[in-house]
Amino acid sequence: MAVPLTSPTGGTPKLIDSARGFSAAAQALSAGRGPIAVDTERASGYRYDERAFLIQLRRRDTGTLLLDPEGHRDELREAFAPVLNSATWIIHAAPSDLPCLAQLGLYPADLFDTELAGRLAGMDHVNLAAMTEDILGYTLSKGHGQEDWSTRPLPDEWLDYAALDVELLNELAEAMVEILDAGGKLDWAVQEFQHIRRLHAPGASSIPPTWVRAKGINGLNRPEQRVVARELWLERDRIARKRDCAVHRILKTRTMIEIARRLPESPRDLTTISGFPKRDERARARWMSVVDRARRSPRSSWPKLPEHGSCHVPGRSAMASYPEVKETLTRARESLSEVAEQVDVPVENLLAPATLRSTVWNAVETGTIRSVGQLVDHLEGLEARPWQIDLTVPVLARELL
Repeated sequence: MAVPLTSPTGGTPKLIDSARGFSAAAQALSAGRGPIAVDTERASGYRYDERAFLIQLRRRDTGTLLLDPEGHRDELREAFAPVLNSATWIIHAAPSDLPCLAQLGLYPADLFDTELAGRLAGMDHVNLAAMTEDILGYTLSKGHGQEDWSTRPLPDEWLDYAALDVELLNELAEAMVEILDAGGKLDWAVQEFQHIRRLHAPGASSIPPTWVRAKGINGLNRPEQRVVARELWLERDRIARKRDCAVHRILKTRTMIEIARRLPESPRDLTTISGFPKRDERARARWMSVVDRARRSPRSSWPKLPEHGSCHVPGRSAMASYPEVKETLTRARESLSEVAEQVDVPVENLLAPATLRSTVWNAVETGTIRSVGQLVDHLEGLEARPWQIDLTVPVLARELL
């Protein structure tokens, strides 16, 4: 039976929120041993961006540190970058935490992602609480993950929750190393961790959010709809940035896309759209003016529809327009699923769905993949890892060549 872990060892850590405190804490962290367990808490459901409002660190011989970056991010970076940027980090679901740490100039010298380790090990449940319970026999006190972490002061029960997220990360990583090694998958994990670290390394290009990646945008197949979507997105972003609030609190994305799809002619038309604040007269006037402005703009400025070709692969929903590609994609996905089942790895970790779509598209539609060598080159160009290429090329060659 799992043992409940309701509070951090040594009690609730003190929140460190000053340059002097950062300096002393960084010295203590530097004197510790081994990898550093790292986690962050953000306020993405409340604030404009993904910046960290709390950073949790834990290292042997140091204990747990809770850092408050807001208002003194430069001081935090100056104190901790020399320690953190030369250390191995243990993180659960690293891609969600690394961007906000990179904003602070903090990057791992090496990385172990316990969540991804669980996926590669074939675990059914890879959230931190489930893995801690299954592997280490402890249940974590949870329940504050969706709080507004920009709140100050932070309640002690929130600080306890945050501290527990790093309490057992080092022990969990050590156990996962043994499990992966026993299954012959440790090298796969190392390749994956190196890939994640490269994607978030200093100088790595990050793609900022933009209207062309809004969910549902590919369903807008008229230039007039797309120019309205673009202007709605830009206005929403401008307001959210000014107010420092999450964009969905200004206008939900699905509502924005539906406005663009229906092209309302009057404020009254807006009130028939699901999710629109029907009783807010100022909202009706604001968003209708954006729609009108977009539709009156010169047609030469309207966004063009994406052209399908070797440089552009249609999204999943658009594949219906290409029956041969869709049929081949379905067949290839089923074959990869069989391999994934054999090695006990989720098929999306065996090969990313976007990578598979691109490969099938370029083999079937554009004809730019005609040999095993070209297939391997294509996968490498999309940054598939060696272990993925070894397992998937025989299957893809059989289905595509």
